[in-house]
Amino acid sequence: MYAQAVLTALLAWPCVGAVALLVAPERWAKHLALAASLVEFAISVPLWWVFQPAAGMQFQLDVPWIPDWGIHYSVGVDGISLFMVLLTTFLVPLSVLGSYRYITTHQRAFYALLLVLTSGMVGVFVSLDLFLFYVMWEVMLIPMYFIIGVWGGENRLYAAIKFFIYTFLGSLLMLVAILALVYLVAQRTGLYSFSYGHVIANIGRLGPLAFWLFGAFFLAFAIKVPMFPFHTWLPDAHVEAPTAGSVLLAGILLKMGTYGFLRFAVPFFPQVALHPAVRTGIIALALIGILYGGLVAMVQPDFKKLIAYSSVSHLGFVMLGIWALTLQSVQGALMVMINHGLSTGALFFLVGMLYERRHTRLIEAFGGLAKVVPLFAAILTLVSLSSIGLPATNGFVGEFLVLVGSFRTHPVAATIATTGVIVAAMYLLPALQRVIYNPLDKPENQGLADLSPRELAVLLPLVACIVWIGVYPTPFLRRMEPSAQRFIESVRPAPGATAAVAR
Repeated sequence: MYAQAVLTALLAWPCVGAVALLVAPERWAKHLALAASLVEFAISVPLWWVFQPAAGMQFQLDVPWIPDWGIHYSVGVDGISLFMVLLTTFLVPLSVLGSYRYITTHQRAFYALLLVLTSGMVGVFVSLDLFLFYVMWEVMLIPMYFIIGVWGGENRLYAAIKFFIYTFLGSLLMLVAILALVYLVAQRTGLYSFSYGHVIANIGRLGPLAFWLFGAFFLAFAIKVPMFPFHTWLPDAHVEAPTAGSVLLAGILLKMGTYGFLRFAVPFFPQVALHPAVRTGIIALALIGILYGGLVAMVQPDFKKLIAYSSVSHLGFVMLGIWALTLQSVQGALMVMINHGLSTGALFFLVGMLYERRHTRLIEAFGGLAKVVPLFAAILTLVSLSSIGLPATNGFVGEFLVLVGSFRTHPVAATIATTGVIVAAMYLLPALQRVIYNPLDKPENQGLADLSPRELAVLLPLVACIVWIGVYPTPFLRRMEPSAQRFIESVRPAPGATAAVAR
């Protein structure tokens, strides 16, 4: 019973909570949102134990939705999407709790949008119908637009509109490609269906048209990642968004782009994605992103913008891992996706907590904070080291696997990417020193309060995961390995073997 209903419950429950919020008194809004998000997390937790480390989809449910158009309500998870769902349900209650002091106006609307966003994010990761996937992709876009545009910083409207235009244009191209793909498959099979399994099993070779269709999917997902040079919306959106918006944007929404490549763009068009020219171009863009994101982060005076540019660098490792196409690199890419959500999410929470105290994010406004807020300084240090990729933290596991796996197929690219780890130390460690270890020479910082119990409740679960994955990543790797292996075999079958088909 759980297996049949769990994914539908994860999709429906946040919407139920959002409706309840809108009719509840304003003063109850944040507490009801926290309760609803904790229930959502509780529903998802058993997935960790019930999920079997095997290739293929699990917890599937397929029900006709619009039969005349070949559209089904079809959901399921595998070792790739499982962790994205769990990361989503894990970060949302922390985001709600982290917004208790930050959000003081229109609280019902804010938390209702946050819950609707949760349904959209989960829906993207569990959809096995292309129409349902597109609907969830757009559902996720609208709440984030309002979260940035209404509760963001001074330039919130500019950032929200820029985010919306970039993402919406990419998604429109993807919609055209989806419709074309379904039509072409229907011409071959006589069956008009948006089913992921049906499309991928019958797609065959599309000739020159495949390059155009892949290009449409590529743009939609590259903008979302964001890959260089499609990244320019990201710093504005991150800096202007409220803390919860920044956490979910970095922790979940960016991963929808890399997930899209793993689930759709590469499996649908392997002959294009793995074409030597395309593959070389994408790996080159990933390397540019790794180095460019780090170098630009080095010169940022705003701590939040520094973290935003670091995301461009981290997601470059994911793209390199996917296109290196070895088991280690693909598993490493998945681990970087998880770890970036944890470490960068924690960094955004910490910067938000600083902003609540001093109403500035400028690095030069701080200094010597370790003397007045030692607990904050200790957690900021640990999280920063995990973002750099220090051994025994989560960041090391993913980046190490990407580099080792990539070295087998693209040794030059892996060597260049290794310098990205050095660049990460060059932008985070000086910022860390200037914020917490320099002299305490500004009177405004001398009376700052250390972390409250509520703030510790937000940060300690993230710290626990950072240490857990860094010390013992085996449970994660074991669950994702069969799906990662199947992904590789499906796009690059061994000689004489039939490509595995995800169903």
